[in-house]
Amino acid sequence: MDSQILRDLDNEYKRDDLPEFKTGDTIEVGFKIREGDKVRVQKFRGLCISKKKGPLGGTFTVRKISFSVGVEKTIPLYSPLIDSIKVIRRGKVRKSKLYYLRQLQGKKARVKELRDWEQQAAPSSSSPETKPEEKSL
Repeated sequence: MDSQILRDLDNEYKRDDLPEFKTGDTIEVGFKIREGDKVRVQKFRGLCISKKKGPLGGTFTVRKISFSVGVEKTIPLYSPLIDSIKVIRRGKVRKSKLYYLRQLQGKKARVKELRDWEQQAAPSSSSPETKPEEKSL
């Protein structure tokens, strides 16, 4: 009985419009900010340093450097305040938590870019399915 109620809540709040991203990716998160009667979208662009999975309790942490000060935000994955998430570039990392980047500065704090990730995400439509023509002698 209780697990059925939890599954119903999961299905109600789950979002399908969010892209797939991993730890090490540079992402841009658009937050809905309410000021009086107006609602605007504020972008927060940074490196995803951790991702915690869960049905509705999943969170991810984004880190950026602003005026030589590190700023981190831990964001619930299915928060209604998230307007959009956009993957800017894919990072090539071997760890799931990149907390060691907190102590690094400058060029040492960079993450290598995963090459050709856009081509891997979308299969090419020009696949060689047609046979080459045979030459007759």
